[in-house]
Amino acid sequence: MTARLLDGKALAARLRADIATQVAALPYRPGLAVVLVGEDPASTVYVRNKDRAAQQAGLAARTIRLPAATDQATLLAVIAGLNADPAVDGILVQLPLPPHLGSRGVLEAIDPAKDVDGFHPINVGRLVDGTALLAPCTPRGVMKLLAASGAALDGARALVLGRSAIVGKPVANLLLAANATVTIAHSRTNNLATECRRAEVLIAAVGRPEMVRGDWIAEGATVIDVGINRLPDGRLVGDCATAECAEAAAAITPVPGGVGPMTIACLLENTLLAARGRRGVKV
Repeated sequence: MTARLLDGKALAARLRADIATQVAALPYRPGLAVVLVGEDPASTVYVRNKDRAAQQAGLAARTIRLPAATDQATLLAVIAGLNADPAVDGILVQLPLPPHLGSRGVLEAIDPAKDVDGFHPINVGRLVDGTALLAPCTPRGVMKLLAASGAALDGARALVLGRSAIVGKPVANLLLAANATVTIAHSRTNNLATECRRAEVLIAAVGRPEMVRGDWIAEGATVIDVGINRLPDGRLVGDCATAECAEAAAAITPVPGGVGPMTIACLLENTLLAARGRRGVKV
């Protein structure tokens, strides 16, 4: 079997176009504020891409750039100002922050109704109990890719490889909400390859280049590779050895071009959801 590649670029483009249509019909422009502290090259590029996508979707987007030496009190004051600004519907603080800043305190300072990253403890709790409006963007994108793949999640054996608060844990909760039977595994799981072979749906989000090999994949499984790792030769690869895994899988995401584009598209969707939610519009 040779897997069907799940085109995240095309799916993200369709989602962005749909969001733009919905935004154009609103009597207001949803506002997104991104806070970037320092000049980390990867973060800078990512924020620039977010800003471009938001502008194209018709959002009122702005980026607040702060020097790397910004102290905690100053950053919290900026967030407080955005919380109080009625023109701002979504707030995103780009991670990672410089080491001297406490990311937990920063994320907890964001108004949960404007937390378009879905990282505030209140939104994390709502995700666990199945009532979250704002789910983290990458896990939301994973679920949309699974829907596009046609994978039947109801009752399916799903394995999430990775237990981070950004991807692993939230995507496990979204899979549970879709009635999948979910296992969370990680780098210290005993007999990890055997656990992976049991999965009809495998989400790889462990951050190790090409860790998942072809003989770890069950015949006909759907594989979503969240990892993006740069090798010494400059190539970008995922957490799965794609060519090997595609021999067994029914569908698999490429890296790049799979989950990555969906993350920004889902950020735009979260901003639209937040804007409607703050105005009491049922979503």
